[in-house]
Amino acid sequence: MTRVIYVQPDGSENVVKVPAGTSVMQGAMSNDVAGIVAECGGSAMCATCHVYLDPSCVDLVPPVAEVEIEMLESAASERKENSRLSCQLIITEDIDTLIVHIPVSQV
Repeated sequence: MTRVIYVQPDGSENVVKVPAGTSVMQGAMSNDVAGIVAECGGSAMCATCHVYLDPSCVDLVPPVAEVEIEMLESAASERKENSRLSCQLIITEDIDTLIVHIPVSQV
């Protein structure tokens, strides 16, 4: 299991164990992590699961996909170079720890 650290806008953290094959969004939803709305349920259709991938973790996940680029244009919070849709970040067995920062607003 991967340790996913969800950093809230106020700096507080939710540390959750997420199994391989599970998205960062599903890990948040299953563990009542605030700030991940996930209106579309993980279909990359709403950008309400927007997160900022910690710079230390960028190389742990595949590059942003075209579908994410399009959706992130409509994210409620500022899009940054490290913006990702948490529904598209799938945990793999080779990731020990992944850190994501939750934006101030999703809607």
